[in-house]
Amino acid sequence: MIVIDTNILTYHVVRGERTAATEQLLRIDPEWMMPPLWRSEFHNVLAGSLRRGLTSLNEAERLMKEAALCLIGGEHTVSDRAVLELVARSRCTAYDCEFVALADALGVVLVTEDKDVLKAFPRQCRSLTDAIKRGVKL
Repeated sequence: MIVIDTNILTYHVVRGERTAATEQLLRIDPEWMMPPLWRSEFHNVLAGSLRRGLTSLNEAERLMKEAALCLIGGEHTVSDRAVLELVARSRCTAYDCEFVALADALGVVLVTEDKDVLKAFPRQCRSLTDAIKRGVKL
């Protein structure tokens, strides 16, 4: 079991140069967890694609469904206190701290490409490349 952030999910669902790496991550650990916030963040990713004319409404809806399928049973709420404690000791956004708080609560790694999060929480977080190389161990 691992926590992934919205960027990792986006790399997985929206085909691109990092998709193969996310597929490898999925083979290493297929149990992906995220806070419900991922839905709003992923909607925002899709909104940008729609507005730039990179995807159609039907394609955006398909991508949203595909993303949700990756997380069946994998959405978990986090403690407000835990999020705020992480915010208080870092310069990371509350959004990012929700993912870190979930990883902490579950006792697992957060896989992210966010350099600020990786720097602020090196014990809990791994980059995509590092997670694959290490086999995603905490």
